[in-house]
Amino acid sequence: MILNLPLQNKEDILKLKAGDVVYLNGTIYTGRDAAHKRLVELIANGEEDKLPIELNNGAIYYVGPTPTKPGRAIGSAGPTSSYRMDPYSKTLMEKGLKIMIGKGSRSEEYKKELATFGAVYLSTIGGAAASISESIKKCELVAYEDLGAEAIYKLEVENFYTIVTYDAHGNDLFEEGVKKYKKC
Repeated sequence: MILNLPLQNKEDILKLKAGDVVYLNGTIYTGRDAAHKRLVELIANGEEDKLPIELNNGAIYYVGPTPTKPGRAIGSAGPTSSYRMDPYSKTLMEKGLKIMIGKGSRSEEYKKELATFGAVYLSTIGGAAASISESIKKCELVAYEDLGAEAIYKLEVENFYTIVTYDAHGNDLFEEGVKKYKKC
């Protein structure tokens, strides 16, 4: 499936099933735990008008890109372990965030929140950072420059390869894979 971002139709998320391959086109924001903490603090303090990104129907990629290579929009841009964002994810989903991209497993609570808010967790391939960067056509610093690689960047992507890891219906690709190949 191909999804254009930001999402125009929230129902597209509900069509996705764990294991589906999804190519993303459009705008993705980056952010890791330090940036997430700042976003959640703004919301908790009633300062949503100061949010540096649009969360509604948006996507966040958990990445700390390396410096830009000559002739490229970005350096290597591989996913980081996503569990560190679990404490912040519910608040961001409450504000409309629909897609989170990273690698690795997440908490049971997080998986339930995806179903509650009609959101998905997508994985991209760890260890393929240079290859992933080829689908990133533009990279622009948006906020929190003091965080360095963990600042928030706006990425414009074309055919950004992902796999639905947890869908909005409570399905878990990791669990399904283990069950499929587990020997008694």
